[in-house]
Amino acid sequence: MFAQRFFRPATALRSHVRRYATEPSNGGNIGTSAAIGVAMLAAAGYGGYYYKSMKSRKVGHESEAAGMPASKNEEKNIPAKPEDAGVKPMMAFKGGDQGFISLVLESVEEINHNTKKFRFHLPEEDSVSGLNVASALITKYKGPEMEKPVIRPYTPVSDEDTKSYIDLLVKKYPDGPMSEHLHSMNPGQRLDFKGPIPKYPWEANKHEHIALIAGGTGITPMYQLARAIFKNPEDKTKVTLVYGNLTEQDILLKKEFEELENTYPQRFRAFYVLDHPPEGWQHGSGYITEDLLKTVLPEPKEVNFKAFVCGPAPMYKAISGVKKSPSDQGELGGILKELGYSKDQVYKF
Repeated sequence: MFAQRFFRPATALRSHVRRYATEPSNGGNIGTSAAIGVAMLAAAGYGGYYYKSMKSRKVGHESEAAGMPASKNEEKNIPAKPEDAGVKPMMAFKGGDQGFISLVLESVEEINHNTKKFRFHLPEEDSVSGLNVASALITKYKGPEMEKPVIRPYTPVSDEDTKSYIDLLVKKYPDGPMSEHLHSMNPGQRLDFKGPIPKYPWEANKHEHIALIAGGTGITPMYQLARAIFKNPEDKTKVTLVYGNLTEQDILLKKEFEELENTYPQRFRAFYVLDHPPEGWQHGSGYITEDLLKTVLPEPKEVNFKAFVCGPAPMYKAISGVKKSPSDQGELGGILKELGYSKDQVYKF
């Protein structure tokens, strides 16, 4: 094990973290919180990757959502209870040549100092988004002074089976035209959407153990994947989350992940890393380091393993190497390569 070679003074708790990383999942409870393991890691002086670069991250150009709504079918053609008839509900997003759909902003919820949750109403009350796991939507906005529209992808945080709406969790970035536009929107206004944009096709038990390594709003595709795994009683995949942020207030979806950790303690563990931890913080501080990943993840050839990475560009560079384009994963680099994982064992959102 990695830990045996690099952490000889390790305590029993650290050994327990390594056992979690390597032992097979049997669906039972172990009753030990991952927070204890993280407290041990923090006490051992583990650092973490600093996401300061998010402040300077430039977002590409984006578009106004003033288009007409998509045409609606006659009410009589929409099954009142499609599930009762064994018919799948109508999908709002069908991909292909469907084009953009204009959705109405239903409500806005403030999450923290720079993040809001936006609920957009789907064209039909009984429709679902049409997204699968893992996939995303692209948004389009063109302001009055813009020469070209801004296009920006987002992964909804609402469940794929949710009817009538989708929820987006959006952090406002300086000089980010789409995020700034969204944060200026009021209920009743419209935004253009298109999708689904396919990412990593998931199926139950595709891998024995996966790692979700995220920074900032890179957590949304990770949540989509984790939610689908634990929603499916046939899926026994083990999941380890390593999530870095600037401050405790920046941790998104923490309540949802804590619920998963409490419900599936043997199959889900979360390790949080903060650049500016508060006094008494029991998790990691600083960067996401090689030592941390070496301790909480299984060895490359130990199990059928896959690591997913999503965050700001410098994080990709440090953890996995950068993507060349949306369709080209690029070469594997960074910490995961140094730890011996192969290109096939890593997916960059």
